[in-house]
Amino acid sequence: MKNPLQKQPSSTSKPAANSDSLRILFADDETSLQELIAKELPRMGHTVTVCPDGIQAVQALTENAYDCLLVDLDMPGMHGIEVIQKCKEISPETEAIVLTGKGSTDTAVSALRLGAFDYLQKPCRLVELKTLLGRVAAKRELNHQVQSLKLRLHRVEGQPTMIGNHPSMQRVKALIQKIAPTQSTVLICGETGTGKELAARSVHEMSDRADKPFVPVNCGALPETLIESELFGHRKGAFTGAEENRKGLFEVANGGTLFLDEIGELPKATQATLLRVLESGEIKRVGDSESLTVDVRIVCATHRDLNKMISDGEFREDLMYRINTFEVTLPPLRERNSDIPELACHLLSGHQPALMKRAKSINDVFEAPVLEKLMTHSWPGNIRELANVIEYAAIICDKLPIGAADLPQSMSQQPANAGRSLREMEMESIWAALDACNGNKTAAAQQLGISIKTLYNKLNAEITSKKAG
Repeated sequence: MKNPLQKQPSSTSKPAANSDSLRILFADDETSLQELIAKELPRMGHTVTVCPDGIQAVQALTENAYDCLLVDLDMPGMHGIEVIQKCKEISPETEAIVLTGKGSTDTAVSALRLGAFDYLQKPCRLVELKTLLGRVAAKRELNHQVQSLKLRLHRVEGQPTMIGNHPSMQRVKALIQKIAPTQSTVLICGETGTGKELAARSVHEMSDRADKPFVPVNCGALPETLIESELFGHRKGAFTGAEENRKGLFEVANGGTLFLDEIGELPKATQATLLRVLESGEIKRVGDSESLTVDVRIVCATHRDLNKMISDGEFREDLMYRINTFEVTLPPLRERNSDIPELACHLLSGHQPALMKRAKSINDVFEAPVLEKLMTHSWPGNIRELANVIEYAAIICDKLPIGAADLPQSMSQQPANAGRSLREMEMESIWAALDACNGNKTAAAQQLGISIKTLYNKLNAEITSKKAG
């Protein structure tokens, strides 16, 4: 009498569910091994479907979902390598474990290159199989945690929202919609606090890389001696303190988008290295002799005038050509003050959602004098400054509408514009930040959203100006 296992796939009854339980598809033409697996894997807590050949295994893969494929290499009808190839096409998330005879090690290695999880050499012990399946379960759990974290992060951050209906913002949003689906580099320009990172995230989220990493890095905040290590990684022993191999941000962003904020702060030597990477698509870890190929879309941002920096010999002209295939310029807040009410309400909703749900109009949110103050203020710190003012008011106010007493003292005392120059307002913000941070320049730079190098440049320029005056 023929074994029924040779006619069709046969599933055992499901064992009690637990976090390490796997749905396993077993394919092997040895009847004795089929019977053993069908009996022992459920004892380990797994659900198993047994197939006598590769053809039926592929059919089973098209009909059901499996966590793991246990497949013999030498089977009639379809070789195990072909089964793995089909598995990766049909169900990429299914891990494949190869069972191989003593003389088929080279073929097993070929299977690993196709993406197999591991291999076992026949005859294998059940304890070895149990250990290997435990590793598959651990990897599955890790993948689930990663997916969960991604969903939680997406809920916290939300979809990037560029708020504003001013014509200048409408043009920006229309341009981003056109360039996001391409693979071209993008340069985002604008004053500090205008929302350059939000624009970069919008480019990423509207591209076909949206499900891949978005990695932001502030070039001005990287120590000059470690910039290349941070961007490109390093090999163990490459320099003092390099105690292990480390991936750089280009590798972390592989397949996704790397956002190089404050690109103008990169030293000339690093600019040259970055240019080579953009031209070749290859990176080389510090201390390594071999190059790695990466697939990364580059989005850059700066608040500085890169053309002037080129004239002054501070920025490479050829790098400028590489990074600004598309240039997006964000308008300062003072030039689109009609967007301020909507922006302010959006920011306030993040701090006081319960109060904002009851507000039916802008008059329920801000008293008329406060709204006028918001609309006529010069906002040298742009949206970042507005966000700080709204956060302060959200903490101080007990109910809506927000009144003058709920605004920061500096905002209440400062008359709108008051005939001051932009530089004067900018320096006022810097001195206020330094005062709030007790003179700590690093903390003040972080609060202002600029690099420590930029802060020193502005302070030195102010000192030089006062001496000249």
